[in-house]
Amino acid sequence: MNYEAIIGLEIHVQLKTKSKLFCGCDNRGEDAPPNTTVCPVCMGHPGVLPVLNKQALEFGIMAGLALNCTIPEKAKFDRKNYFYPDLPKGYQISQFDEPICVNGLVSIAVPTAQKDARKNADIRITRIHMEEDAAKSTHADGKTYVDFNRAGTPLIETVTEPDFRSPLEAKTFLQELRRIMRYLGVSDADMEKGHLRCDANISLRPTNQAPPLNVRGGTGGLYPKTEVKNINSFRAVERALQYEIQRQTKLWDDGKPPAITTTRGWDDVQGITVEQRSKEDSADYHYFPEPDLPPLLLREVVDQVRGRMPELPRARRLRLAEEYGFSPGETMILTEEKPLADYTEQVMTELQTWIRDLEEDGTEEEKWERNKKKLTKLFSGWFITKLFGLMEKHAVDIRTIKITPENFAELLTMIHANRVNSTAALQILEEMLLTGGDPSQIMEEKKLEQVSNNEEITPIVQDVIAANPQAIADFKAGKANALQFLVGQVMKSSRGKANPDLAQKLLKKLLR
Repeated sequence: MNYEAIIGLEIHVQLKTKSKLFCGCDNRGEDAPPNTTVCPVCMGHPGVLPVLNKQALEFGIMAGLALNCTIPEKAKFDRKNYFYPDLPKGYQISQFDEPICVNGLVSIAVPTAQKDARKNADIRITRIHMEEDAAKSTHADGKTYVDFNRAGTPLIETVTEPDFRSPLEAKTFLQELRRIMRYLGVSDADMEKGHLRCDANISLRPTNQAPPLNVRGGTGGLYPKTEVKNINSFRAVERALQYEIQRQTKLWDDGKPPAITTTRGWDDVQGITVEQRSKEDSADYHYFPEPDLPPLLLREVVDQVRGRMPELPRARRLRLAEEYGFSPGETMILTEEKPLADYTEQVMTELQTWIRDLEEDGTEEEKWERNKKKLTKLFSGWFITKLFGLMEKHAVDIRTIKITPENFAELLTMIHANRVNSTAALQILEEMLLTGGDPSQIMEEKKLEQVSNNEEITPIVQDVIAANPQAIADFKAGKANALQFLVGQVMKSSRGKANPDLAQKLLKKLLR
């Protein structure tokens, strides 16, 4: 029997505010010594009163708008009661029935080569609610240590509908969510540091066969789910869900499908999930309205936040493709980080200026349209392949790169105008990366300008022909590689300065 995976996600994002959610403690406690960014409020001392961080509320609403959520006019906080060693108050201030965001939608493009897989998926967002984080437990040497620096850190929890049909779709959604949070500037969304944490819910059902509505432990006509916790990377999300599909498939094939909703932890080393407990439902937490915080009236805050919304990754990908002709794969790479997309657009704007000054005929728009396709391709090759490779080699980040967009655009126009060949341009680019120097100046200092006139190259070509009789014989015998060998010898003799296209034309002409 074939089965369909039904997957939903619950994602916590740590907000990048200066202070915690309900007190004035520094929100950068992960970088401080244990138990030093704490106060009576976040430690839950008797008699203290929480005060809501306005920036955290604005960040939560920004996230909701970015995920196309409806923002209700009113929301409230609730107490979620449970005991855990890293929860100092014995309850968590969260939101239950009146969250700040509801009914969102995110469209994702799924990178897949599988024939039957979806290329696009619409993922519904059930809700986004705010809550404070618990402390952090560390287990070592048979003991447990608790660091309360994280207690009270502001979180937003995004809950999706069970709209994913594969582990890859879940991974793709999480990567897009990270991009969105970073573009908004509300979170670093680093999974390895715990800024973005994901619990994945998964169940199976026979293909094209909906279960009866009264399945024990199931909801909304779905079979009982398994919640997978302790997932700390995008790859781990995919692996954990793949493992659960295999595990649950075997249970179904053995006639013993999951009968109750359970929680399992992901063991990344062994590549398996381990049963932890049966899953609690909302009644187990004994929610009640938080008596120390008034209801939230959101209309005015939404109006303020909406005007500060930046262009989001998907919109930017579509615009870059439309304006410059980048491919979908290129736009995905170029918009992965906002600083990367900003740098791209600055370079493309500078290229239009350089082309305007290089060419004489036509208006600025006509000059750009004549050269846009070639320059876009030139930029992609040199930026994504060449510059990225050098940045990795020298451990340089786009945020601290010494090459200005203007200088990078100038180098591209030098290549476009055949002032330097690719070998020399790569030397210039590396020098620019290390020193931040001007490409024209580097070219002159290192004598790398390309020779592109017949008078200078013809004697070199004649000497190469005279010195390589065997290659000449191979060429006349129809061996295509012989011509490339001769071009290489011309480049070597000219110390890389000869125009290779012109060298090839002259070789063909003289050999005829």
